[in-house]
Amino acid sequence: MKIPLSNAYIEKDDIEEVLNVLKSKRLALGPYMEKFENITKSYVKSKFAVAVSSGTAALHLILKSLNFKEKDTLLVPSFTFISSANVALYEKGKVHFVDIEGDTLNISPNALEEEIVKLKKTNNGKLFFMGVDIFGHPLDWDKIIKICEKHDVTIIEDSCEALGSEYKGKKCGTFGIAGTFAFYPNKQITTGEGGIIVTNDEKIARLAKAMRNQGRTSKKWLSHELLGYNYRLDEMSSALGYSQMKKIDKIIEMRNKVAQNYKKLLNFVETPTTKEYTTKMSWFVYVVKLPKEIDLNKVITFMKENGIETKNYFAPVHLQPLYKDLGWKEGMLPITESVSKRTLAIPFYSELTFEKQEKVAFYLKKAIELFT
Repeated sequence: MKIPLSNAYIEKDDIEEVLNVLKSKRLALGPYMEKFENITKSYVKSKFAVAVSSGTAALHLILKSLNFKEKDTLLVPSFTFISSANVALYEKGKVHFVDIEGDTLNISPNALEEEIVKLKKTNNGKLFFMGVDIFGHPLDWDKIIKICEKHDVTIIEDSCEALGSEYKGKKCGTFGIAGTFAFYPNKQITTGEGGIIVTNDEKIARLAKAMRNQGRTSKKWLSHELLGYNYRLDEMSSALGYSQMKKIDKIIEMRNKVAQNYKKLLNFVETPTTKEYTTKMSWFVYVVKLPKEIDLNKVITFMKENGIETKNYFAPVHLQPLYKDLGWKEGMLPITESVSKRTLAIPFYSELTFEKQEKVAFYLKKAIELFT
């Protein structure tokens, strides 16, 4: 019995929607992209939604729409997927990493304010904050917004892992000037590859729509008024996303059940924290913290030998070669560096059976006993 780390949840109706596109032969810039945008903005209660080719593309277009440029700085956690930071480098801006909370693994509000105060003494450009709702757990948005408003910092929300999560009853993705979701096959819903921008800002929506399609601001053929990109989302992906969004609540409930099962089975290890302000948790992955003295690589190898796929989530971005070349080094973000040495993502997906979860728990316990 092989147990993968993730597995997309695809049903018959999803396949039928994609087949409808293929039968229509309208494979790009068709009606399904608009359907997908409409159902998503309705779900999160935003005025606009702009479907694009990836979550990375979504973040990039938001920065472009906000005129983020060379002298500007993006504050971002290092405990995240690398694109949260890379998009600033696309525009020749600066990246400034901030340490995290040890329990939620989200950026620390106190550390954020400390770094903002430092930067304001030397920074000549504008400050932007990339708020990442890590693994689906919302940031402490009341604290974050208060800090950013106090220091005139623009908030962009990277909710690529948090579709459906709620902070005090409000959907993630809606706390900054614009937010993003991503739909890689390991996410809550999938479009294969794809992402979406949600915002209440008409200008951001208008510019993002133009730039995703090579800078076209009108329907006039081959009329390109802006520098743009090929960030379009195709119709097959849009149809799959539209179909999946129709059952997003069902999917979240299925994943919540899997998470609850793990909580009961994994009483020998540190399981994810869910803060009281999280009125709805939409699980992306399930990441446990192993004992500090354990050899993480030995655990991953042992689990693989027993048919179970696991991964280290996440390796610190600031210690990737690209960012070490920019001056970041070990010791600069102590909590991020300590936590990342013992965070392990175990198999997690909507249709994961209890029998398979029991197997994961059995071998994980055995691994901890062997390698601690």
